[in-house]
Amino acid sequence: MSVFMFWFIDALGSAFFARAVIGGALVAIVCGVVGTWVVIRGMAFFGEAIGHGMLPGVAVATLAGVPPVIGGALSATIMSALIAALQRRGKLSYDTSIGLLFVAMLATGVIIVSGSGSFATDVTAVLFGDILAISWADIAVLAGACTAVIAITVARHRAFVALAFDRRLALTLGYRPHLTQGLLVGLVTLAVVASAQAVGTLLVVALLLGPAVAAQPWHPSIPGRMAIAAAVGIASVTVGLAISWAAGSAAGSTIAASAVAAAGLSHGCRLALARTRASNTPATPLESTA
Repeated sequence: MSVFMFWFIDALGSAFFARAVIGGALVAIVCGVVGTWVVIRGMAFFGEAIGHGMLPGVAVATLAGVPPVIGGALSATIMSALIAALQRRGKLSYDTSIGLLFVAMLATGVIIVSGSGSFATDVTAVLFGDILAISWADIAVLAGACTAVIAITVARHRAFVALAFDRRLALTLGYRPHLTQGLLVGLVTLAVVASAQAVGTLLVVALLLGPAVAAQPWHPSIPGRMAIAAAVGIASVTVGLAISWAAGSAAGSTIAASAVAAAGLSHGCRLALARTRASNTPATPLESTA
């Protein structure tokens, strides 16, 4: 632990590393809050698809001289709208609609990228992340996104809960299921876009799912899980950055691996705790004579 702290404190002496820690913490909070709902609602495939759906927008924006994150955000928003339209007006299931658009958007992005070899570095940064390049302007944007996510989640908490249990119940309570579902989809899209610079669009699901899965066994309430997920996410970012600094590995990939490892470690600890409690529980008279 002392060696780890030495690495981390040494790295904090660099301004770009300190910005990466702050920006990564904001991303972790966003993903912890939204990722809890992603796990509850089973929207992991949607989050993965949105991440890949950013590629055409990134490619077009780069060719046009526009910041890639703007193009990626627009592309992700268009994909979210198309998924909703296909599900509402067609006879396709939710996962089928996502699968078709997933492939279509990814193929479109690859076609655009293959037609021009002038922005391979920009695309690589979006696909795999470049958290060490985060600026104070990026941090301000992330802070705004974090505030918006928390505000919407708090304001619509009851509606999200009702929709998660029963769509008809949500309608009966006057929560407008279509609007509520649209807001949730919007939050997932915002989380994916916000996380792109930290871990990249290909690895964003790690931050969405890892901390949320890690928090699941430790608290019965949704807000409690969100708080734990955010804390686990911040820890994953911190550990990932420190390991990356010491080992010279890719920062985004190391953070993603740390988030997934946190999920496995959490459930392993919970299982071990349950077995310890079971072994220390005195047997009942009936069990002792069986």
